[in-house]
Amino acid sequence: MNPPYIFRSERLGFRDWVDSDIPQMIEISANEQVMEFFPYVATPDQTRTFILKMQEMLVKTGFCYFAVDRLDTNEFIGFIGLCEQDFAVDFCPCIDLGWRLSPKHWGVGFATEGAKKCLEYAHQLGIKEILSTAPEVNVKSINIMQKIGMNEHIKFKHPRLVNNQYLINCVCYSSKAN
Repeated sequence: MNPPYIFRSERLGFRDWVDSDIPQMIEISANEQVMEFFPYVATPDQTRTFILKMQEMLVKTGFCYFAVDRLDTNEFIGFIGLCEQDFAVDFCPCIDLGWRLSPKHWGVGFATEGAKKCLEYAHQLGIKEILSTAPEVNVKSINIMQKIGMNEHIKFKHPRLVNNQYLINCVCYSSKAN
């Protein structure tokens, strides 16, 4: 049985992380296809640390990169949500909108649906601006940002990717509360 959802979209439930998510998220974050636009695949320890950070952030702020389930099957599919970011660029610190899903759940609109719902949730929390970043080569993620109504804010060289010429050129999109 799944833990209670913090909120839902039409097909997805957003919740805190539980221990049974760990091996599944380790598998997702170690998948080279999933991590194509990251400098490396995550190790099991990095994924465990990430999940702990998300649990702590949820307690502190009311948001995180949420564990996400399909409502029709109760199947864990990855994460979609909001995360505090603070890397060395002019627009940080900020609240980032991001997602990472199992490839078997790609192509059916879950990332778009979930990202849109997370924007609504952020604005309900009173967060005035949400940003989302991606390497310029990550056209699929940029398309999601555009589909959910985010606007291009700035192009930048990501300081954490200075040694990766393929990924260093990034774009930041913004959504501001009305």
